[in-house]
Amino acid sequence: MILVAAAAAGGYAWYRGRQVTAPTELTLYGNVDIRQVSLAFDASGRISEMNVDEGQVVEPGQVLAKLDTRTLELQAKQAAAQIGVQEQTLLKLKRGNRPQEIAEARSQMLAYEAQLTKAKQDLERANNLWNAPGGHAISTQNYDAAKSAERVASQNLVNAQKAYELMKIGPRVEDIRSAESSLAAAKANLELLNHEISLGTLKSPDAAIVRSRLLQPGDMASAAKPVYTLALTSPKWVRVYVNEKDLGNVKPGMTASVVTDTHPNTPIEGTVGYISSVSEFTPKTVETPDLRSSLVYEVRVIVKDPKGDLRLGQPATVKINLNSKGAEIPASTAAAVSQVPDTPPSAASAAAR
Repeated sequence: MILVAAAAAGGYAWYRGRQVTAPTELTLYGNVDIRQVSLAFDASGRISEMNVDEGQVVEPGQVLAKLDTRTLELQAKQAAAQIGVQEQTLLKLKRGNRPQEIAEARSQMLAYEAQLTKAKQDLERANNLWNAPGGHAISTQNYDAAKSAERVASQNLVNAQKAYELMKIGPRVEDIRSAESSLAAAKANLELLNHEISLGTLKSPDAAIVRSRLLQPGDMASAAKPVYTLALTSPKWVRVYVNEKDLGNVKPGMTASVVTDTHPNTPIEGTVGYISSVSEFTPKTVETPDLRSSLVYEVRVIVKDPKGDLRLGQPATVKINLNSKGAEIPASTAAAVSQVPDTPPSAASAAAR
């Protein structure tokens, strides 16, 4: 009986020892990853200023470099002067003719009326002399000259009347619209020149650290030549890999702690932000306790590193709290991390697929 009881107790203890408790933490190993930006001018030209050097911290919108834009600035001044001319021309057309000009046209019309009256009187006297009872008392040349003078005076009066009417009506609508179009074209030209001048200023798109200064003042810059390479300070994440067995336990939004060999006693808070949907073989750069090749899934743990302790490519140990509930990642952070391309799978992984 004693032996049976001892065997039963031993079997129960062995069974209890065989029971596996659910893991509360998952330890993974990876490297710090940061977005990098290569900045180049949109326009071509000679560099006049380079304001920052390697290692400097830059703020969003900070001016990093400038091109020589003196020629464009002179062209912009010329375009601004042309706009002034077009504005005055349009204003003149919209205001119409001045009262003095209308009065002048009316006076001109009245003068031609007087000339016509005199020409008619001269022609009447010429007719009387031409038709005199005793024969022509005027030469043919003088008679023809009187008739021509009357016709010229009559036509001059018609022209003066039309000119007076046009003065009262003012400029044509088409002329005003043409002047408006010319003014709009001049303003668009000035905007284009100002835009080209603005392209001569290179600004930082975000808070970052200058990694490389690739050109110097006096160099010719173009859109194909990077001037600076920046490492953005946010967001940062640690790229780790989870095997298929543990994949179901990891959810986006779970909390995690990240430690490095440099600061082993100062963990940095992190959050699971991205889980790859495609498997691949364990990359050779990942340091794991088990070095055998296996299919794994990439996971990116977003970290908060206000002090800038984490560096690009730095090895890190990530401990994911599996008891934490997954939460929704901010859209801006999730988009920034997910836009970074996955590590290209190896040829063996492609063949396996």
